[in-house]
Amino acid sequence: MTKPQIAVQMMMLKDKVAENGIYETLKTLSGMGFNAVEISQLDMSEENVAAMEKAIQDFGINICSLSAYTQQIHPSFPVDSFDLHYDKIVSDAKRLNVEYLRIGMLPFSMFGDAEKVVQFAKEMDKWGEKLSAEGIKLFYHNHHLEFDKVDGKSYFDMLLENTNPKNIGFEIDVHWIQRSGLNPVTVIESLEGRAELVHLKDFRIATPDPEAMMGALAKGDMSVFFNAIQFAEIGEGNLDFKAIIEACERTGVKYLPIEQDDTYGRDPFESLQISMDNLKALGFSEYF
Repeated sequence: MTKPQIAVQMMMLKDKVAENGIYETLKTLSGMGFNAVEISQLDMSEENVAAMEKAIQDFGINICSLSAYTQQIHPSFPVDSFDLHYDKIVSDAKRLNVEYLRIGMLPFSMFGDAEKVVQFAKEMDKWGEKLSAEGIKLFYHNHHLEFDKVDGKSYFDMLLENTNPKNIGFEIDVHWIQRSGLNPVTVIESLEGRAELVHLKDFRIATPDPEAMMGALAKGDMSVFFNAIQFAEIGEGNLDFKAIIEACERTGVKYLPIEQDDTYGRDPFESLQISMDNLKALGFSEYF
């Protein structure tokens, strides 16, 4: 069995990076006992890449994966994309000793169109084949929308069926799997050999303020009741992380980035400490 390494998804700390710089942010994480990170939603400028290189040298931090896209996904959200920045993406990965790249999601314009999703999968596969020649493996990260179905087949199934396991892996996000109505453990087990990255993200039911809920219901607004779902620190929600991580061990997962899309006003370092403490209490102290 493989003992995967627990990491931090740096999108949680993008405000800290903006405030203190990436080097100091990674230094704080290292001091907390985190030894690996996944990079997302951070500017891969020369200054930041150089700061990451220095953090690798000074703290031994392991950058387990970087983020990239096949193409731009929306004008309001510029990203490094293979069609525009392929050489730079590969160069950054090699400078930082990174073997994994991950695509965060489908372009929004493709949801609702099965043909576009299949076309995307085939294009992604070609990029994955090209990257494999560089010693880099490409992964696709799921949300919940990929499990919407067209004629009985989910978009996720379309991505699976139209990509070669040699070229494309999958980064499974357990919160979004749960929100899609599937069992994270079952999904991880079904992707043995293809899911080497798994996002640890808890799923919490957050009861709304009773008066606010009653006021909304009196107006016929059910959204407060229906949307009582939050992201949560690991161990503070309802997911069974012992079973999830044990499934990851059995199936060869290499990295487990902790990700919490919203901390609801709590300092993200505090949220990460809570997640770390709870994971250690479950018996995973040696996975950091």
